[in-house]
Amino acid sequence: MSISKTASSKISSQYTIEKRLQIEHLLSPTPSELNKLDPGGDVVQGLTQTPKTLPPRYFYDDKGSQLFEQICELPEYYLTRTETAILQQYAGEIAQMTGECELVELGSGSSTKTRILLNAYQDMGKKLRYVPIDVSAGILESSARELLVDYPSLQVHAKCSTYELALARLSPTGLSSRMICFIGSTLGNLTPEECDRFFSQITNALQSGEYLLLGIDLAKPKHLLDAAYNDSCGVTAAFNLNMLEHLNRRFDGNFDISEFEHWAFYNETQQQIEMHLRSKRSQTIQLRALDLTVEFSSGETILTEISRKFDLKTMQQYLQTQGLKPLQVWTDKQQWFGLLLCQMQPSVS
Repeated sequence: MSISKTASSKISSQYTIEKRLQIEHLLSPTPSELNKLDPGGDVVQGLTQTPKTLPPRYFYDDKGSQLFEQICELPEYYLTRTETAILQQYAGEIAQMTGECELVELGSGSSTKTRILLNAYQDMGKKLRYVPIDVSAGILESSARELLVDYPSLQVHAKCSTYELALARLSPTGLSSRMICFIGSTLGNLTPEECDRFFSQITNALQSGEYLLLGIDLAKPKHLLDAAYNDSCGVTAAFNLNMLEHLNRRFDGNFDISEFEHWAFYNETQQQIEMHLRSKRSQTIQLRALDLTVEFSSGETILTEISRKFDLKTMQQYLQTQGLKPLQVWTDKQQWFGLLLCQMQPSVS
């Protein structure tokens, strides 16, 4: 029985993809790691304190990741298209400044913007190695496979993981250098204390001379910010409410999302967007897998996300104190968004 040339080509292509793809599932821990991670402990802590909070990482099951991709396409959500335009204009300059390097992306999602960087390194004739890190296994694998089809020389080592776990387990790169990419303004979701811990993890993962590419959303008029997090199509509301569905499935809960509503506003004093889920009535919620019962009064909220807005000069000064020297800053003409390329400095003993 003969195999057609087309079928043979497809088999060969699939074989080469499998050879170039490695997927590591760090969110399936060993028993000893399970105790360390304390799954659900952050939910218990957040829902038993006043005011109630939930960690943003629970946004990102497969459905949440898909909804976030839709948010990025919304006309009100300026962040993605603004950062994309900056990357399109300056990716070649970034590649020239770093030279050949492995790209490690935190919160990779669909890796859409990463393609702009991969194209720049490919155009320079550099080897391509990519380490996407995301908690959503579905979107991680599908986007990795799409990249491997489009970039025949690309090597992908995907990690289904939190940032902390993945950064602690980065293998030595086989390329000349490494650049951790934290684009998309996700830094704004961290409190100042969490930022300090995060940059400690970044600097522990980088060798002297290696790079960080950081995207930050800049301070701007309130009406633009409010619109970006309260879109007319209700996608952001669905994204926010999906967190409760995720908790139901993961921890055997009984949240009724019709009894909660999305509430987002700009806190001018703190210079941050705050996103909440607000209870429409008094109710009792159970998360049976966590042996947790939570009482909600009418109008009580859960803080699900903050999105801080930054000043470029202040951020550059802060990065310098963390041992990361800003080499170059790029912005759009309206100065709505900033992209910073930093280099890890030698430690001073």
